[in-house]
Amino acid sequence: MIELDGVPELIDPVMVAAFEGWNDAGDAASAAVAHLDREWKGEVFAALDAEDYYDFQVNRPTVWLDGGVRKITWPTTRLSVVRIADANGKGKPRDLVLVRGIEPSMRWRSFCNELLGFAHELGVEMLVVLGALLGDTPHTRPVPVSGVTSDPDLARTMDLEETRYEGPTGIVGILQEACTHAGVPAVSLWAAVPHYVSQPPNPKATLALLNRLEDLLDLRIPLGELSEDARAWQLGVDQLAAEDSEVAEYVQSLEEARDTAELPEASGEAIAREFERYLRRRDPQAGPGLATDGGVADGRDGSYLRDTTSGRTRPPRPASKDPKDAKEPKEAKEPREQNREARDAEESRDSREPGGSADAKGPEDGASDDSGE
Repeated sequence: MIELDGVPELIDPVMVAAFEGWNDAGDAASAAVAHLDREWKGEVFAALDAEDYYDFQVNRPTVWLDGGVRKITWPTTRLSVVRIADANGKGKPRDLVLVRGIEPSMRWRSFCNELLGFAHELGVEMLVVLGALLGDTPHTRPVPVSGVTSDPDLARTMDLEETRYEGPTGIVGILQEACTHAGVPAVSLWAAVPHYVSQPPNPKATLALLNRLEDLLDLRIPLGELSEDARAWQLGVDQLAAEDSEVAEYVQSLEEARDTAELPEASGEAIAREFERYLRRRDPQAGPGLATDGGVADGRDGSYLRDTTSGRTRPPRPASKDPKDAKEPKEAKEPREQNREARDAEESRDSREPGGSADAKGPEDGASDDSGE
């Protein structure tokens, strides 16, 4: 570890990390941490020694000019700290330790141990690792973001899933496992990026990760132009899909599959969770990002920009308790009225037909039934 500057005493610090490479489809995760660092003006205080973890033939250093002087930037992982003076919109400060780098080429266990050593020294309460993967998800729907953890208690208290994944893993999975053995609470947030449009950047997936991070840590994250970038990205992909009939047909099949799979999620529990999020965001003390009746004032009102379980951007309108409002709808009465009119017309026609009689008795009046039934 190369220490660059001293670090002040931190307030309720949480470490948020993302790594370029295999765990970062569409650069969505690394762009999310970069956004936090840029918006909150993070100060780099340490960097890992590139010689220890990177193959420079895989991740090459870059040369650049600084006032005519040639300098080299080595691929590495850097740590910065940001202080949020008003973290939850209620005047409570909090610190984030941001870890941003490239998935190491070698010595992953030493890499994770070095990061956890700093986490312990800084008094980090929890580690959140952001990731993005390619999936069969349509770009026209909200980006699915799953939160997983290896800690059963954390899964229960923070409404997360216990990880059940088996298969190849990247540095995100190794770091989370290292946290489990070290006794550090750790959460991974994964955004699903459409595999047919995987080229970076993907601001829509980045925005979805930041929205989920807000809910997880009870933060107010300034989004800047990210909402507009996400809209522009979706419009661009819409246009590309419209120009290719096969792609358009494929996207439609993904939409149908997604909508069908999410139908059971329109449950009372899912709606209640979204309603709680809505109430938190309309807190009049929340400052920027204040929710209004028409959506969110900072541009998060587009349904495709939110990663919600139910797909709603506003809570359902509660049912009225007024008995007068419980009358049967007009549409429900019309079929019976039509049936009654049809019977009256048929009886009138029978009474006019030869042999017909308005006083003719049916089986219920004691007359014999010749139908044999």
